[in-house]
Order: sequence, then C-alpha cells, then structure tokens
Amino acid sequence: MAGLQHESRTTGGSNRVSAVDLTSIVNSKDYDHKHMNHDQKPGWRNFLSFVGPGFLVSLAYLDPGNMETDLQAGADHRYELLWVILIGLIFALVIQSLAANLGVSTGKHLSELCKAEYPILVKYCLWLLAEIAVIAADIPEVIGTAFALNILFKIPVWVGVLLTGFSTLLLLGLQKYGVRKLEILIAILVFVMAGCFFGEMSYVKPPAADVLKGMFIPKLSGHGATGDAIALLGALVMPHNLFLHSALVLSRKIPNSVRGINEACRYFLIESGLALFVAFLINVSMIAVSGTVCSADNLSSDQKDRCDDLNLNSASFLLKNVLGKSSSTLYAIALLASGQSSTITGTYAGQFIMQGFLDLKMRKWLRNLITRCIAITPSLIVSIIGGSSGAGRLIIIASMILSFELPFALIPLLKFSSSATKMGPHKNSRIIIIFSWALGLGIICINIYYLSTAFVDWLIHSTWPKVANVFIGMLVFPIMAIYILSVIYLMLRKDVVVTFIEPPKFDPNAQAVMEGGQNGVDRRMESMNAPYREDLADIPLPQ
Repeated sequence: MAGLQHESRTTGGSNRVSAVDLTSIVNSKDYDHKHMNHDQKPGWRNFLSFVGPGFLVSLAYLDPGNMETDLQAGADHRYELLWVILIGLIFALVIQSLAANLGVSTGKHLSELCKAEYPILVKYCLWLLAEIAVIAADIPEVIGTAFALNILFKIPVWVGVLLTGFSTLLLLGLQKYGVRKLEILIAILVFVMAGCFFGEMSYVKPPAADVLKGMFIPKLSGHGATGDAIALLGALVMPHNLFLHSALVLSRKIPNSVRGINEACRYFLIESGLALFVAFLINVSMIAVSGTVCSADNLSSDQKDRCDDLNLNSASFLLKNVLGKSSSTLYAIALLASGQSSTITGTYAGQFIMQGFLDLKMRKWLRNLITRCIAITPSLIVSIIGGSSGAGRLIIIASMILSFELPFALIPLLKFSSSATKMGPHKNSRIIIIFSWALGLGIICINIYYLSTAFVDWLIHSTWPKVANVFIGMLVFPIMAIYILSVIYLMLRKDVVVTFIEPPKFDPNAQAVMEGGQNGVDRRMESMNAPYREDLADIPLPQ
C-alpha cells in the first residue's frame, strides 16, 4: 500500500499534522504497543492524566480577595448570601469549561486568538487591560500573604510583600521538573487551606439548617446586602483566569480528532467541576465561620466593631479573641496557603498573556522576574506608605478593577467558543450559546451597575470641595462612556479571521486498512495528530 504524504501545517505555534505514513504504522516490527494499551486503559486512568489545570484555576476562587469578601459577608449577613457563592461557582464552571474547550479545540489559548483576530490597536488595548487585570488580581494575593507572615512571625507588611515575591519565584523554580509537580504542590496548598477552615468550623459549629437555608433560598435582607452580594459575585470571576485555563490545557497531548477532542473536553469539565466543588466548600466554610463568630452573644463592644469592618488583618485577631490562639494560627496558615498558591497562578497567567499577545521570546527566569516585579510593585509602594490599613484599602480597589475588566476577557471567550471560524464542529451548541451569553451579560451588567452606582454614591457623599467633584465627574463620566462603547464594540464586531484547521482526511486505502481489522491503528493515528504545543513547553509545560 502506498504511504500517505506527511504534511505539517503550523499556525501561530499550533502544530497539526494533516496525515501520517500509515505503512510505517502497520508494517513496522517496532510498532509502539504502548499507545494502543494507553487508549485501552480504564477511563479513570485516562482521566487522571488530565487532572491539574482545574485545580490551578480554582485558586482564583480561593484567593485572599475572596477570603475578605467572604468574611465580611458572613460577619454582616451570617449565612444569607451563601446562595450567591453557589450561583457564582456554577457560572465559573460554565465559563472555565468554555476556556478549556477553546484551548483543546483550537490548539491556541485565548490571548493568541485575540492577537490573531483583532486589529493592532484593539490587540494592544486588550493586552494592556489583561496585564492590569493580572496586577489587580495579584494585589490581594501578595498583601494576603504579607498579612499571614505578619500574623505568624510579626514581620512588617512591606517586608512580607518582598518575601512573597521571592518565595513565588523559588516555587516557580519547581517548573523545571515539570508542571505536574507544580500542580501537585498547588493541590496540597488547596487542601491545607480546606483543612484549616474545616478545622475552624469544628470549633464554631454553625447550625446546619441555617447554612443549607442560606445556600438554597435566595435572600437580600439587611443594610448593604445587595452591594455585598454583587461584591461576592464580582470577586469570584477573574478575567486573567480565562487566559490561564485556555493555555494550561495545552500541556496535555490530545488526539486531533472529533472523538479525542470531545473526550478531552469531557475530562477537563469533570476535573474543573471537582476543583470548583472543593473551592465552593472552602468559601462556604469561610462564610459560616465568620457568620457564627460575629453573631455570638458574648461578643464585646470592641469585637463587634471589628466585625462591622472585618478585613484580612483584623479577622485573625477576632478569631484569636473568640476562639483562642490555635484558631488564629490556623487562619494565618490558611491565608498563607491561599496567597502563596494564588500568586504562582497569577504569575503563570501573566506569562501566557505576554507570550500570546506579544509573542515575546525570552528566558523563563527573566519572564518570571518581569511578571513578578510588575505585579508586586503597587502592593510594595502602598504597604510602605500606608501600612496595613493602606494595603487593606488597596484590596478593595483591586476588586473593583477586576470587575471593570471582566468583559474584555469574557466577551472574546464567549464569541470565539461560539464561532465556527475558531472552533469548527466543536463550537458551542445553541443551548450553550444562549445560556453562556445570558450568564455573561448578566454578570457584566451587574458589574457595570455596581461600579457606576458606587462612583455616584461616592460623588454625592464626598467631603471634597464641589469644584473637585465636578472635575472628577468631568473626567470619569466620559471614561465610563468609552468603556460602555468598547464593550458594545466587542459584542457586535463580527469575527473575520479563520483559525480553525480541518482535521486530517485519510485516503480510501488507509480507510480500508482500518476497516480491515488493524487493531488500534485509528487511535494510533489520532495520537500522532495531537496538537501538542511544544512552544509552550518553554513557559514551561511538560516536555
């Protein structure tokens, strides 16, 4: 039988093989039976090879910024806002699965597709916004780690910020041993955090009936409940996470066929579901602990004041006063695990964004160093000038920035994952398109409403001179108009660049061989057509 012509087509770093020499597969005495056995191994073993990216991504829903909003929501409203966490993480599962599907189906991550699709000005604006999102997401993580070091070792906050930067670079040094080992480390930190808060729950024993009621019965009662619910929802969805997840899935070798891609998407969905379920339980435990402690009958007036204005630094002292010294230590360890692991994933996201938008080629250590220095600079400046209180206020500002920037990552994701020019036959079904756009537009509208009303409220109650308020309004309102027009542009602009590559088509002779009983040949051909990203191995991913 004549061999098929071997042809390699490369587009933007995604290597796809259009056909293979079938003769070498069928006739070679050295045929690699390992690949056949790999495809025949149990489904759970196949699934384990895909585990990892979801747990790295889930850390964005467990970062110190989320901890602060959770603790404050529990202190102010007990368990009434647990339903917001449930809805938020269901939404997170939907959009994270779309990001994973995008990477698996296209062989490119989100920032690369944005670079290919949009005009140069739009591309650079999106890159700038993505970098700002990474910095804003890193602020709570760096400051949270610094607070944890302050609680445990009495280290000044600004020194803790510097130590966080260095320790993150050291932990990222593990990546030279393969991303799987780094994923294992992150998973361990996640479960350390879970153990700490579950341990605190065993102290406070929140009423199970009230917790379940708050989880499944929507309610917005009490002063500021609507604002706190919006803040909770906004803190759950991180724009840089969408870039990160679509890139991490490319570290797995996935057959370039409809069957192989569908199987990989299913496994990544299951893995993301498990990881986000763990994140959901940890978020619930934080709200339950805070709600139970701050609603206790034996609180002193000083403790009540702290509950009214709970933040990452004061929360530890509150738990120490009410529950004892051991619980304060547990809280600090959980905060340290949350902050340190989240900074690692933030640095990873920054590397993917820089590589995708700018296609920069540089050494790994230099890319890590640049990303880390950019991220910790604002936290370091504010912690030196403003101390702990200034650093705490910076976390609130960072959360607002993330809410502001979400549409510029979410809208391209929703459009690309629903586009035949990007996804081919793997594009979203009509039901998924309607459901994901409804959720996406809902969260975008909520964020815009929250930001605009918060600014107007600040303007009305500002103690600044009226002239200053007028000038601020003249500056901010045009920016808000440009922001809304930019969101509309991204939504209405039609995709024009075709990045989808047709899967390989085999000649009749090859088809006849497969139908003639050549066991495992079709799966062997699929494995040879894997869109594995060798260029991303330098970021690095598994070799």
